[in-house]
Amino acid sequence: MDTGKRSAVRFPPWLRVGREVSPDFRRVVSCLDRHGLETVCIAARCPNRSRCWSRGTATFMILGRRCTRNCRFCAVDHAPPERPEPDEPIRVARAVKELGLRYVVITSVTRDDLPDGGASQFAETIRQIRSGSVNTRIEVLVPDFRGDMRAVETVLQAGPDVFAHNLETVRRLQPVARPAADYERSLKVLETAAHAGGPVAAVKSGIMVGLGETDRELEETLQDLRAVGCTMVTIGQYLQPRRDCLPVQRFVEPETFRWYSHLAGELGFRSVVSGPLVRSSYMAEEAFRNLGR
Repeated sequence: MDTGKRSAVRFPPWLRVGREVSPDFRRVVSCLDRHGLETVCIAARCPNRSRCWSRGTATFMILGRRCTRNCRFCAVDHAPPERPEPDEPIRVARAVKELGLRYVVITSVTRDDLPDGGASQFAETIRQIRSGSVNTRIEVLVPDFRGDMRAVETVLQAGPDVFAHNLETVRRLQPVARPAADYERSLKVLETAAHAGGPVAAVKSGIMVGLGETDRELEETLQDLRAVGCTMVTIGQYLQPRRDCLPVQRFVEPETFRWYSHLAGELGFRSVVSGPLVRSSYMAEEAFRNLGR
């Protein structure tokens, strides 16, 4: 019987991660439990969670732990979602203040069941964090809101420092990896954010490699992101989180990731984080600093 656990794959040496458990790690775990909050670190089985939590950082996941979509690269549960919790933005803000975070990332499951896709919950979370932690930088990593640009504008009007939406993979592989999403729709979300004006400092996206794309396709994807105004990008190795997810087609070597970083820089990205263990929120504060802000 398929238990849903990650299949047994022998990772190359550069993907083997040791576990760190420090007082800061325990402090983050305790804070999240106390405020009843979710993190994408756990839900997506991120390989960096021990490292990040030991440094006192985490990516908060709002709007529950169940996703209305079933992307074939993702470990987040696909099931009928819970009702949004009205006090969740306040609880996130309290946790941010308690942990003394200088930089926070807010993401969510996809909520196609909600009229605005959850945009108002993002906006209220931003406002609550701002009211209690005025010096904290805020990055949001949002779904595509089914292409509703009014929802995108709702989030932007709340004033995040970085607006992120992940393209995830190249155009050819979108129907396989993200059957309920759309490549052009995602580009439109990013373009809307990039040209909206206002306080947003940067527009960001993330790409996985190892799903069967070619390097030429990756280059074309980076070109598409730059064309719509994206200035920050992350590139990381896809790792199969469960047996029912897409298998890894190749393990990309560190030297190739360095080439990706050079390529993205040549195309005009102002901040690039590229490496085998990179995820969209990995080293988010450092990536923001690369903008010179």
